[in-house]
Amino acid sequence: MTDHAHPHPQGSGHGHAHTISADADGRLLRVALGLLVTFMAGEVLVGIAARSLALISDAAHMLTDAAAIVLALAAARLARRPATGRMTYGWRRVEILAAQANGLTLLLLSVWLAYESVRRLIDPPEVEGGLVLGTAVVGVAVNVAATWVLAQADRTSLNVEGAFQHVLTDLYAFIATAVAGALVLTTGWNRLDPVASLVVVALMTRSGLRLVRESGRIFLEAAPAGLSPQAIGASLAAVRLVHEVHDLHVWEITSGQPALSAHVLVEPGADCHALRLDLESMLTRDYAIGHTTLQVDHAPATTLRIGPPPSAHPPHG
Repeated sequence: MTDHAHPHPQGSGHGHAHTISADADGRLLRVALGLLVTFMAGEVLVGIAARSLALISDAAHMLTDAAAIVLALAAARLARRPATGRMTYGWRRVEILAAQANGLTLLLLSVWLAYESVRRLIDPPEVEGGLVLGTAVVGVAVNVAATWVLAQADRTSLNVEGAFQHVLTDLYAFIATAVAGALVLTTGWNRLDPVASLVVVALMTRSGLRLVRESGRIFLEAAPAGLSPQAIGASLAAVRLVHEVHDLHVWEITSGQPALSAHVLVEPGADCHALRLDLESMLTRDYAIGHTTLQVDHAPATTLRIGPPPSAHPPHG
């Protein structure tokens, strides 16, 4: 006997709640985007006038922030498209593509900024410390506002989390730039500007690696972080009347949406349908796995033996 789980039927309220959440996230992302783009345009001009690589690198990072939010908005819109015959999961994994693009962009940009920072450490240009400090202080305020806005969104989505990490990293970068501007203004040591830029590079690299690693885990269909297939298998096998669990797979459709499939053998005569419902309930309650496909069959009454039958007397010769 085979049973399959379909925990979210078409007519449930699950899709409506998801749509409301997506609409709210979209509004928050657009507010953050407006804040960043407005400030970024002015920062580029000030950075060129002040000959500050730290400001220019901050502006470049803000450009990736804006791109990350645009990607998040586009991916969220695509993810809301319904599943079709060919796209049986819909377009939800587009969000993961966007998160990976954000991570790769951070890593590539950090390489360029690292090169420029080292070059300016060797041959530092004159830097207008006052302009750097003033712009960085305004940048801190803008990024605090943008970070607060994005913190209200649903960050269980790796796509939204990617945009949040971009902006949070930029906030730290502006703090480092403000410190560098103040020190350049008071000490006149221009090499502090590329040093601040290297701090930005380190933060960008950290965030980029995290996004690439998390999105790569989903693309490779590895078990979600915090979920152990061995522990889940043991919990399933420990349920009364369950004889064996095999072909167990745990993966994520997209961030925050784990899925599981398994073949479960139950004791002869057990109610396969009732046991399947019990197993689904346990998976939802203990592991927050709502999308399950369980094939439940009766275990064979006798064990098949391959080889010669056992003999009471050992062979001679």
